[in-house]
Amino acid sequence: MSPSSTEIESPQAEQVIPREGWHVLHLFYQVEQSQWGLLSGEEQIEAKTALTQLVQDIRSEENTQLLVFSMLSPKADIGFMLLTDCLHKANRFEKQLSRSLGADILTPTYSYLSITELSEYTTTEDQYKAQVIADDGLTDGSPELEEKLEEFRRRMTKYNADRLYPNMPDWPVFCFYPMSKRRGETHNWYYLDYETRRKLMMGHAKVGRTYAGRVRQLITGSTGLDEMEWGVTLFSHNTQEIKEIVYEMRFDEVSSLYGEFGDFYIGLQVQLGELFARLGM
Repeated sequence: MSPSSTEIESPQAEQVIPREGWHVLHLFYQVEQSQWGLLSGEEQIEAKTALTQLVQDIRSEENTQLLVFSMLSPKADIGFMLLTDCLHKANRFEKQLSRSLGADILTPTYSYLSITELSEYTTTEDQYKAQVIADDGLTDGSPELEEKLEEFRRRMTKYNADRLYPNMPDWPVFCFYPMSKRRGETHNWYYLDYETRRKLMMGHAKVGRTYAGRVRQLITGSTGLDEMEWGVTLFSHNTQEIKEIVYEMRFDEVSSLYGEFGDFYIGLQVQLGELFARLGM
């Protein structure tokens, strides 16, 4: 008797889970309409039902999120953003999604693997303490300073949790692009000392904060995992906000002198039924 799917799952000891954070997979596919047209009406219904059930099953997994997009432009028809803790799960789900509509129906056009991470330039408690003492003239050990430090700790605990274990929004407009820092002969990010890089990144982040409430951003690390160094995922309620934040960031020194960008992928977060209708499936 062949083993059940449950029996052949990787045992607990073989889980591949980062010390902190989740794996993130961006997956983009083209629907091969000629192959889809070869299926009977009944087979098409079965295929769509299978994908719908698979999406529900993946979303029911612990420490896992799956978002579905109808992609703009012929770069791709369908997009998925998968966040999950274990690399075995990410690998299994990716293979299942690729086969979900049947053989040769979904053709991968682009994919990107990264991990949620904390920024090395995030303000530390010691840095914040020194800044408050300098700016507000508070005395070390005073009740006023301790109150500010306690508020800082609460704020950073939430901030770090949101970076490592994000709850992705249901906002309709989705944008993904990979990026790296330049290593050229004239401008090389990695030749700069840490304090210079930190000050530049603080200015960069200040621009991003002006879009709070209008753009949700997740930056994930991909050094050693994929072709560039970070993946950037943006969500908004309209394309204008996406266009404006990327445009404004381009004038910041971090981007203008040191940023290198890959292709941009734009999609709309929709229900599967609507996605099937838009694709004529």
